[in-house]
Amino acid sequence: MVPNPNVNPAFVYKIADAPPPTPIPETLPLSELDQKDGFIHLSDAKQIPITANLFFKDSPQLWILKVSTADMGSKLDWPDELTGCAHLFDGSLGKHNVFDVKSWHRQDEKGWDTLLVDDWLE
Repeated sequence: MVPNPNVNPAFVYKIADAPPPTPIPETLPLSELDQKDGFIHLSDAKQIPITANLFFKDSPQLWILKVSTADMGSKLDWPDELTGCAHLFDGSLGKHNVFDVKSWHRQDEKGWDTLLVDDWLE
């Protein structure tokens, strides 16, 4: 499904279990999963806690990149079967579209869904 660029949220998010380089470079390296799948895995704000619990349940710290969708248009695909998940084809993440980065750390066995409740995720 190729969405209408006018209905994309203002931001999507990329979860990482390691800090991104500082400052953010022109183009961030792709994760192993993104390289393998041929697109960049992203989530909307509501999907972040779910994705974190599913794929980063053993990570003690996460970094979430807040990514502007302003110039993504039809490069951003929203598969119907993966509500809240977006795939960025033929695009990159870097200083041109990473709006902000925030990290979360957990000190106990709480799920990420209890920690990733924040107005920063809009």
